[in-house]
Amino acid sequence: MTEPTRLALVTGASTGIGRALADEFARHGLHVIMAAENAEITAAAEAVGDATPVRVDLATPQGVEELYAAVGTRPLDAVAINAGVGVGGDFARDNALADELNLVDLNVRSAVHLAKLVLNDMVRRGSGRVLFTSSIAATSPGPYLATYAASKAFLYSFAEALRHELHGTGVTVTALLPGPTRTNFFERAGVLDTRLGKAGKDDPADVARQAYEALMAGKDHVVTGSARTKVQTTASRAMPEPVKAKMHALMSKPGT
Repeated sequence: MTEPTRLALVTGASTGIGRALADEFARHGLHVIMAAENAEITAAAEAVGDATPVRVDLATPQGVEELYAAVGTRPLDAVAINAGVGVGGDFARDNALADELNLVDLNVRSAVHLAKLVLNDMVRRGSGRVLFTSSIAATSPGPYLATYAASKAFLYSFAEALRHELHGTGVTVTALLPGPTRTNFFERAGVLDTRLGKAGKDDPADVARQAYEALMAGKDHVVTGSARTKVQTTASRAMPEPVKAKMHALMSKPGT
């Protein structure tokens, strides 16, 4: 009897960390359902090889339900809830409300919606692994990326809470906290003209490898990237919030 194919789901998988996570899952023998809202997802899935593309807009409830329907009755061994966007700039005076609300819909609401669906199945089956892509931005207030940083703080807290609730069920939850990574995030968020946009970036393949290892080991969270990123993240936890906010503003304020 043929052993059933192990299955992984990755959102935000057309480029960046999501694409690298899909590569990592496929390299370890899992068939990958790769989801994204843009047309590039088809070519990305072809490049990964053992993958199925699903083009959906996860910023809408209908998109989440459509993706879940595409999985069907197949059991998911691993899910990487990775899709997200950023909006750079002054929240009150510059940024469009529609952009900010779209960020909340994609980064927060869709993550909750998809997690509810897949975790229900995993708990019933008694096995599964879920990875939430948060960010080191979750550990600090984020002036000029205010909604983005808040959304990543939500995901970090949400992942840790779910992990506690699911203890003993056979299902593990891991939060991924990458530092600045070479993706199209900085261009899409409009922060290329900031110190953050101009700073060095980590390789998404390295981030994905470290994330996969942490997920398979059942760790609660993993800070990925360079040793410098990890040291800075650890040190920031001891700083007062106003100090962290000022430091972040120096990196993310437009025109710096």
